Amino acid sequence: MSAELPSEARTLIARVTEFLDHLVAECGLAENTIAAYRSDLTSFVLFLYSRRVFRPGDIKVGTVVDYMADLRARGLGTNSIARALAAVKFFLRFLWAEGHIPRDVAARLEAPRLVKKLPEVLTEGEVARLLDSPDLKTPTGLRDRALLEVLYATGARASEVVGLEMEGLHMDLGYLRCVGKGSKERIVPMGRSAIAALREYLEKSRPLILKGAESPHVFPGRSEHGTLSRKALWGIVKKHALAAGISRRLSPHTLRHSFATHLLAHGADLRAIQEMLGHADIATTQVYTHVDRKRLRTVLKRFHPRG
Repeated sequence: MSAELPSEARTLIARVTEFLDHLVAECGLAENTIAAYRSDLTSFVLFLYSRRVFRPGDIKVGTVVDYMADLRARGLGTNSIARALAAVKFFLRFLWAEGHIPRDVAARLEAPRLVKKLPEVLTEGEVARLLDSPDLKTPTGLRDRALLEVLYATGARASEVVGLEMEGLHMDLGYLRCVGKGSKERIVPMGRSAIAALREYLEKSRPLILKGAESPHVFPGRSEHGTLSRKALWGIVKKHALAAGISRRLSPHTLRHSFATHLLAHGADLRAIQEMLGHADIATTQVYTHVDRKRLRTVLKRFHPRG
C-alpha cells in the first residue's frame, strides 16, 4: 500500500506499525485483538488519506469526528463505531505519549452509547439434538461430536478448542488446559459425556484423520502440523445445527453462551462461571443473569395461571 502513496504519507504508516508492535510487545494482546486494531486503524488511515492528512500532527479533533460521521454514513452500527473510536483513541494516546503529537487529540471524545444485545442461547433440548447430530460411524462424525461436546462442556472459545494440544488434555483428572486471550492459561473441568466423546475420537478417529502423520493438536487440520481452522469449526457447528433442525443463526460462541446460561439456570455460582469462561471482569459474566431472567419471564408467562 505504501508504494502507491506520496512519501509524506509513509510517516503515518510507520506510526501505525509502531503502535501495533507496542500492542504485541508491551500489552501482550491476543492475535485476534491485534488483527482488530489493524483493521480499524487501516480504515482510519485510508480516511485520513482521502482528506489529505498524511502526518500525525495534522490530525485534529474535527478529523476524528468526521471519521465517525463517515462510518455512520457507511451504515456501520453503534457498537462497530464505538469499537473503531476506541482503537483510534488508543492510537492517538500512544502518539501523544511517544511525543509524535503535542496533545491527546481525542481524549474528550465520547463513544456512542452501546446497544447491549443479549447473547443467543440454545435450549437444553436443542443442545441435546445438536450433540446427537454427528454420524458416529464415520471418522469425521466422531470428531465433530467430540468438538461439539467440548464446546458445550467447557464453554471454551472457538480459538481455544481448535488450539487445544494433546499435552493440555487431562481426561483422567477430568479437565483440560485452555490458552485464551492474551495467552492466558486456565484450567477448565469437563463432564463425563465430553470425556467419553474425546476418548472415542482419539482412539478411533484421530489416527485415521492424521493418516500416519504426527500432530501436537487434538483436532489437527489438513496441513502438516496445522490445526483445524476456526472457519472450519464454524462450518461444522452450522452443518449439525441444520441437521438437528435448528434454523436460527448459530456459531461456536452460541455453545459458550449456552454453557454459561445453563449452569446459571441450574444454580451455579457466578464467580465459578467467570473463572471457567476466563473473564477478567465479572461484569462481563453478569450478562448471563439477564439472559436467565429473560428465560424466567418466559416460563412465568407460559405456565402461571395469571401470567
